[in-house]
Amino acid sequence: MQILRAILFPFAIIYDMVTRARNFFYDKGYFKSVSYPIPVICVGNLSVGGTGKSPMIAYLVELLSPIHTIAVLSRGYGRETKGYIEVGVDATSQEVGDEPLQLKKNFPEICVVVCEDRRTALETLKNKVSIVLMDDGFQHRKVKPAFTILLTAFDSLYFKDFLLPTGNLRESKIGADRANLVVVTKCPESMPAEKIKQIEQGLGLKTTQEVYFTTIGYELELKNVSEILPIDYLNNRDFTLVTGIAKPAPLVQFLKDRGLTFNHKRFEDHHEFSANEILDLKQDALIVTTEKDFVRLHPKLEGGKLYYLPIKTKFMKDTSTIFEGRIQSFITDFKKG
Repeated sequence: MQILRAILFPFAIIYDMVTRARNFFYDKGYFKSVSYPIPVICVGNLSVGGTGKSPMIAYLVELLSPIHTIAVLSRGYGRETKGYIEVGVDATSQEVGDEPLQLKKNFPEICVVVCEDRRTALETLKNKVSIVLMDDGFQHRKVKPAFTILLTAFDSLYFKDFLLPTGNLRESKIGADRANLVVVTKCPESMPAEKIKQIEQGLGLKTTQEVYFTTIGYELELKNVSEILPIDYLNNRDFTLVTGIAKPAPLVQFLKDRGLTFNHKRFEDHHEFSANEILDLKQDALIVTTEKDFVRLHPKLEGGKLYYLPIKTKFMKDTSTIFEGRIQSFITDFKKG
């Protein structure tokens, strides 16, 4: 793989030139970027997948929905439909995508919309809600968010990466200048101050930007639609871990750290399970998966042998209050005009 990426290096240079030119035209106003009369908060990244956007969106929903009428806008990656769709709790992942469906099931009271044309969606949503969270919209320059949160994973920091197809970046790391703040996700729970400082220096943020560090918080219980079990239920039991996410390593390590042994069946991110794969999984007595995979697997696997392990974003160094205050202050200032 490394040799192939080296061979593709010239294409990465071309890709860099194209994306820089596109951003230049938007920055200078030659291409139109539309703003909206309500706060549009964008959560995105520079790299391809695996930075923890879904847990961050969920965190913001929990923060904002008690006091604001919000909507979450997503492209609905992997869906087999087109156009503007408001996600219902009874929708399927084929109709709306796995992540929007997961979010709607967890927060049925909020509006979740999928639409590949963000402008079309926002023209409707601006009259229905007071805040829009735009999931994975960092490169969608046709919309000008009022506030942008850029995520980068600890194990694949964007300043150590390179452009596609040699690396995993969707655009040059100078694109980070558009962010209001950066969140380094999936950090080890114990990280020395020297490492934090090293990352801060590597990010090279502007004085107007802020950086926060988060880790993955796994809940100590297994869930499905009708049952909740303590994670200790897995002790001394044979089970299969099924993952269809970009970076399952933290989950694998979490389970191993608890002394659990299991068979890991790994699939690509947003994998749509085939009939043969489902038949194969039906042979497993007990399956643990991610919440995102659960919404795709549950309709196809009957019985109570399928569970998921919920996760949450956890801010390090007691900075959650500062982060939340920053978001709330932005919304207050926006509404003041």
